[in-house]
Amino acid sequence: MAALTLTIANKNYSSWSLRPWFLLSALDIPFREQRVALAQADTRQRILNVSPSGRVPALQDGELTVWDSLAICEYVAERFADRAVWPGDAAARAQARSVSAEMHSGFAALRSQMPMNCRARGRTVARSAELAQDVDRVQSIWRTCRSRFGAAGPWLFGAFSAADAMFAPVAFRFATYGVDGDDTVRSYGRTLLDHPAMRRWAADAAAEPEIIDAFELGAA
Repeated sequence: MAALTLTIANKNYSSWSLRPWFLLSALDIPFREQRVALAQADTRQRILNVSPSGRVPALQDGELTVWDSLAICEYVAERFADRAVWPGDAAARAQARSVSAEMHSGFAALRSQMPMNCRARGRTVARSAELAQDVDRVQSIWRTCRSRFGAAGPWLFGAFSAADAMFAPVAFRFATYGVDGDDTVRSYGRTLLDHPAMRRWAADAAAEPEIIDAFELGAA
């Protein structure tokens, strides 16, 4: 049995769960996945059994529990120092941490008005000024990182890093709601969605039986 256990919520809806799951999967770090479906009678208690915050994701490593997606990424970086969780170059690493923290703490309009729903397509929502600003900012981050640091590969900082895991849910959102962009934005979005781990996540999400109305905004 893998030493690590990652507790996640519904793959179709839980953007927070996707981030550390994608990081561990992309870096080939063995872990056991434990899923707790949202909006069930026992959801809160099942999550509290593994996460003191009452939220997922939560990573268990033996008797240690780490919760919050960004905290898990940082723990993985320390626990698996041989894996390139963050860029090796100091300037790139500082930038990667900055954009990851911005994604972690900001973009409220994007989260609320374009909830992640991996299996949906053709969703339409009115673009508020706040939502348009969030979309523009994400695309600006992608273009800037690719331009400054991405010459060595297809990811934000060339090689895959935690920053890519932090923005992975946005790729699903852009696909769901038909958000377009320039060639750099489209190419990077395809890089995320075409990764084998992201394809596995999407396939698992499509097979989930739960439908949660709060995350079905923009349905035809």
